[in-house]
Amino acid sequence: MRPETLISFLRREPAVMRVELTRVRGSSPREEGAEMFVSAAEVLGTIGGGQLEYMALDEARKLLINSVLSGVMDVPLGPEIGQCCGGRVEVSLTLMDQAACDAAIARVVADEAALPHVYVFGAGHVGRALADLFQHLPVRCVLVDNRADELALSHAQVEKRLSALPEAEVRSAPAKSAFIVLTHDHALDFLLSAEALERKDTAWVGMIGSATKRAKFNSFARKECGGLTTDALNCPIGASGSRDKRPPVIAAAVVAEVIAALTSEPAAQSPERATP
Repeated sequence: MRPETLISFLRREPAVMRVELTRVRGSSPREEGAEMFVSAAEVLGTIGGGQLEYMALDEARKLLINSVLSGVMDVPLGPEIGQCCGGRVEVSLTLMDQAACDAAIARVVADEAALPHVYVFGAGHVGRALADLFQHLPVRCVLVDNRADELALSHAQVEKRLSALPEAEVRSAPAKSAFIVLTHDHALDFLLSAEALERKDTAWVGMIGSATKRAKFNSFARKECGGLTTDALNCPIGASGSRDKRPPVIAAAVVAEVIAALTSEPAAQSPERATP
C-alpha cells in the first residue's frame, strides 16, 4: 500500500485495529508479518483473504466494539474453516495508538522506498498499457519518452519523465531495475537495450520486436558495442503464445514476465505480495 493511502485511512478512522500474522507454520496464504488495518467500517491491506481473513475481521471488530486493546487468534488452515492451505497461523490484533500509527507509516514508507524500479521507455500504446497495469503492482514504474504529447496521453498513476536523453535514465537507475524498451525508433531501442545490458546488475531487460529484430540487435551489439553479450535480453517480449497484438494483451504478458523476474529476487520481495 502507498504511504498516503495509509495516512489518509488512519486520519479518517477514529479507532483502528492492526491485524498481523505473527507466526506461520506450514502453508499459508500470506507470509509472517503480513498485516491489515481494520476499522468499524473499512479495511486496508490483507492477510490473505478467504475464511482466515473473514474470521480475523470479525474478531477485530468485536474487539473494537468492546474497546479491548488486544487479542490473539491461533487458526489451523484446514477443512474445519473451509480453507485448504494445511498450515497454521497465529494472528495478533492490537488497537493502534499514536505510536503504533507512526510505526506503521514508517514501515510503509520504508517498503515503498525499497520497491524495485521498472522503466518503460516509450509512451506509445503498449507503453501506456504497461503503465496502466504497473500502477497497481508493488513496483515503482517510470514512464520515459522524449515526446511530451505521448506522455500526456497516459493517465496512470506512475512517474512520467520527459527526457531528451533517455539513455541517461538507464545509467542512473538503481541496481536490480527492470527495463522495458519499446520506443517509436528502432535505433533508440537498440541504444537503450545496449545501455541496459552493459550494466550487468539489472533484474530484467526486454525489447519489443520480432525474432528478426532480435537478430539485427545481436549483430549491432557485436559490431558496435564491443561484442556485448545479448543473452540476458528478452526479445520478443510478451511471447506467451497468444497471437493477439492488442496493446493491453501484449502489456499483460510483459508485466507477467517482469513481475516473475522481480519476485525471484529475494531483495525485491514485497510484504504486499500474497501467495496462493
